[in-house]
Amino acid sequence: MLTRVKTAVASFVGGIMAGAPDGEQLSGAELPHKFPYMRPAFLGLSPDEIECSADHIARPILILKETKRLPWATGYAEVINAGKSALNEDQACCEVIVVKKRPGGSSTPSKTPTAKRRSSLPNGEGLGLRENSESEGLVFHYWALFDGHAGSGAAVMASRLLQQHIIEQLQDVLDVLRNLASLPPTVLGEEPNHQATPGSNRALTRAASLRGAAGAPGSPCTPPPRFFTEKKIQHESLVIGALENAFKEMDAQIEREKAVYSISGGCTALVVAFVLGKLYVANAGDSRAIIIRNGEIIPVSSEFTPESERQRLQFLGYMHPHLLGGEFTHLEFPRRVQRNEVGKKMLYRDFTMTGWAYKTIEDEDLRFPLIYGEGKKARVMATIGVTRGLGDHDLKVHDSNIYIKPFLSCCPEVKVYNLTQYEHGADDVLVMGTDGLWDVLSNEEVAESVTSFLANCDPDDLHRYTMAAQDLVMRARGVLRDRGWRITNDRLGSGDDISVYIIPLMYGNRQQ
Repeated sequence: MLTRVKTAVASFVGGIMAGAPDGEQLSGAELPHKFPYMRPAFLGLSPDEIECSADHIARPILILKETKRLPWATGYAEVINAGKSALNEDQACCEVIVVKKRPGGSSTPSKTPTAKRRSSLPNGEGLGLRENSESEGLVFHYWALFDGHAGSGAAVMASRLLQQHIIEQLQDVLDVLRNLASLPPTVLGEEPNHQATPGSNRALTRAASLRGAAGAPGSPCTPPPRFFTEKKIQHESLVIGALENAFKEMDAQIEREKAVYSISGGCTALVVAFVLGKLYVANAGDSRAIIIRNGEIIPVSSEFTPESERQRLQFLGYMHPHLLGGEFTHLEFPRRVQRNEVGKKMLYRDFTMTGWAYKTIEDEDLRFPLIYGEGKKARVMATIGVTRGLGDHDLKVHDSNIYIKPFLSCCPEVKVYNLTQYEHGADDVLVMGTDGLWDVLSNEEVAESVTSFLANCDPDDLHRYTMAAQDLVMRARGVLRDRGWRITNDRLGSGDDISVYIIPLMYGNRQQ
């Protein structure tokens, strides 16, 4: 078992690139790719430029050629890793999408196109659309980062298709809202200056959403007397649910299509959606997003790692011990238990505990811990260092038939930031980055870098956000010296793929 674990850890750290292309098993590598490897479409790179971008020695930083390719003058920059994998396993997507009601009001997904994409409009302006227009539909802005591992296949697929699943889920919400004629129009966001709060009147009731609405159009609905209290559901909860279900549907599609396409590895996913005046940040993995407002740092995502999700993983192992394959224990100890310690007492903790206690060591405790290592070296079953994301359906503990996917969740955590509650200046931004950025720079260092750079730029220069993203990626990558890539204070720079969005928030206020 120990040899197996060492081999698994070495393979993971090395990028899992040995064997078949993109880390896929031979049978999978023989299948056609659903989508070819690519860089983000909005970069507008030629095949030659994509090839040059894969130089692991020079590590050129790629930026937008035209700021008008992304809404809100969003800045973007990326760089490939220092040789961990043959390809850049990060992927990115950004679109302005109009979600339209399905033809005929069908409640099932339509096979006809249901969204118009506008990725080349300046700052998303000129759409000429109202977010609650019956004829045009609901507008939402979409930014996404995907960090692949064990190949780029899952990340490429998610970058192409996740937004389609979000569209379908929002259509279901749109249909429900449009058919609730008895609810006030504010549910659809027709009062952009209104600040919704939990428990306010801007809510759907569970019963109304199930049985339809009664009463005259535009008039409040008076439900019949009930012997139970109906649960009020805020409209933002419907958007959150749409994002959560879209992630689940995307993960299921990857699993389903692995039988006919070569879809290597898995990926983390970080999505920001701007809908009806609010930013919805959905994160599954260890990428991160922060808001910088008036110099203040506001975290809007949480990383999901073996350490942060220890109790969830241990509970799953406790409830379903067969998933551990008889080789792992759900308990955690400060170090590996040795055979000569059986019968002695040692500190431990399980899924019910945040603190530590003593237990008498038994033979079963000699099994390898479900979670082992600290910080970035922590692994689930000595194999993978993230606990949420898409794909990884075939991932097993090295040289075994123990599947790891049951412990990996595709469900994102969704946090909401209401743009209408604040006036944002030109230097107030949301920064999205894959873990290659955050591994070497703290929130404070990122905020200082972005704030100081923007302060020295012309406020009317829309290219300033792309240049700030380029500067941020450069700081995290560092410069190549005799001892590798180095950043300030001779610290080790990031050897991972790095992708960064810098989204100016003042444009969100202008959309209201």
